[in-house]
Amino acid sequence: MKKIVLATALSLAASSSFAGGFSQPVPETPPVAVVEPTRTSSSGGIIVPLLLLLVVAAAVASN
Repeated sequence: MKKIVLATALSLAASSSFAGGFSQPVPETPPVAVVEPTRTSSSGGIIVPLLLLLVVAAAVASN
């Protein structure tokens, strides 16, 4: 009796694992390299800190 119950439980577990059926494999796309554009101006990174320094200096001078 125990063997019948065990066989039934295993067959139900095995059939539920294949319930989804066959699915087609998904082709993987090759990785794409991202190229960042180069900056045309070297002063682009210095303008914002200089403006911030100018605003702080004006705030200190006004007090």
